Amino acid sequence: MSPVGTRLPKPRATRPHMPGYGLPRGTRGLLPWKWAEDRLKKSHIYWIATTRPDGRPHLMVVWGFWKDGRFLFSTGSQSRKAKNLASNRRCIIATEQANQAVIVEGVAEILADVEVRRWFLAQTEKKYKFDMSAFAEDILNLTEPVYTVHPDIVFGLDEKKSLKSATRWHFRQ
Repeated sequence: MSPVGTRLPKPRATRPHMPGYGLPRGTRGLLPWKWAEDRLKKSHIYWIATTRPDGRPHLMVVWGFWKDGRFLFSTGSQSRKAKNLASNRRCIIATEQANQAVIVEGVAEILADVEVRRWFLAQTEKKYKFDMSAFAEDILNLTEPVYTVHPDIVFGLDEKKSLKSATRWHFRQ
């Protein structure tokens, strides 16, 4: 996996597998990757779905950032999200606007890069107008997690453009 700061190659766009929905064949009408990235960058709140060790799903909101083709977020090490990710790193991230949905399926890992963690703290204060000073020492000393989610597949759907816009981007070629 490429480190944060290294931009991932542009993903390959295809139609999602949606039997019975009458999706057109071919690539006409697929959304451009820039469309998805714009929404991933601009979303204020994100949904994260993880799986509990007993298999039950867990859905919650988080603050975060799309940076260099990955999603970054933090949560307390004792939170349900962190406990779930400790046993199963697969997760789903979704933007807040369902009518222009972007859904990221990927794998989370704890970010060890202190410079990116510094960037994360500064950007959290800027984007969310939230004083992170009480958390800074633990985040910078790696005692509290900051996660980066590496996408495998991303789905996009623009309701205004109908199902003809349904797009799936593959990151693993």
